[in-house]
Amino acid sequence: MWLQRELSLAPKARGFHLITGDVLEALPELVNMNTGLLNLFIQHTSASLTINENADPSVRRDFESVMSHLVPENEPWYSHTLEGPDDLPAHIKASLLGPSLTIPVTRGALNLGVWQGVYLCEHRNHGGRRTVVLTLQGQPAG
Repeated sequence: MWLQRELSLAPKARGFHLITGDVLEALPELVNMNTGLLNLFIQHTSASLTINENADPSVRRDFESVMSHLVPENEPWYSHTLEGPDDLPAHIKASLLGPSLTIPVTRGALNLGVWQGVYLCEHRNHGGRRTVVLTLQGQPAG
């Protein structure tokens, strides 16, 4: 079985946002999948996806702090500056973290670790609506 659809996420503030629930809500068919894979692909160059801690929000705040420290704004050597001081750093951060994830599906659920969740990593101050392509493949139950 193959299934593909787009998940449209409302604009979010700059930072790391837990979207596991949004992904699950967009794929009610997941519960009927015995074994498979879910690929998530974000269609943007200034946002990314990652998997990490799903319980303590301070982890997401610290991720933003670390990324802003690693890739600061307003560096004098940046030449791509017409779209604002957060634009080029957003592109760099998105490349560092990447545009896609693949998650195993087992017995109707995402086979994530106990403390793992899917993050939308918004790297712009005002990034706007984000689109994630969800592609589910695998063997249905039964």
